[in-house]
Amino acid sequence: MNARPNADLFDDHGNISQTCSTQFQDYGATRQFAGPIRTVQCFRDNQLLKALLNEPGNGAVAIVDGGGSLESALMGDLIAAKGLKNGWAGVVILGAIRDSAAIGKMNFGTKALGVNAAKSSKDGVGTVDGGVEFGGVRFEPGHWIYCDEDGILVAPHEIS
Repeated sequence: MNARPNADLFDDHGNISQTCSTQFQDYGATRQFAGPIRTVQCFRDNQLLKALLNEPGNGAVAIVDGGGSLESALMGDLIAAKGLKNGWAGVVILGAIRDSAAIGKMNFGTKALGVNAAKSSKDGVGTVDGGVEFGGVRFEPGHWIYCDEDGILVAPHEIS
């Protein structure tokens, strides 16, 4: 959980931080979450995200650039449950999720563009831990992300 609201963090650290202009919906029971960034770039294929969330998260947040596609879901309740179990703080998905009612009961931060019941392909096409960019922000592995009801703030290191 964030110690302070993003608005306050930006007021104090706006010189080194960026805010994401993409408008996400909150789906997880945890609305405030933060951690070091890990990235996945994929399009309608969630195999790399599933593999990443099966690894120890150590409080990290997975940033998933799904190209903004709402054609199929990149995460459902089973993958979210694995992320929670493995110590991930949450995910931010530039795409869709499914099983939103179940995810809404999990203490797992989940921001996404929307929902779709269709499952994605499982070919493992994409990249992990390359920088991704959307909403005017470059998300680099190892930088920090702060998520709350007012959106997303990114800084090159942990801030408080």
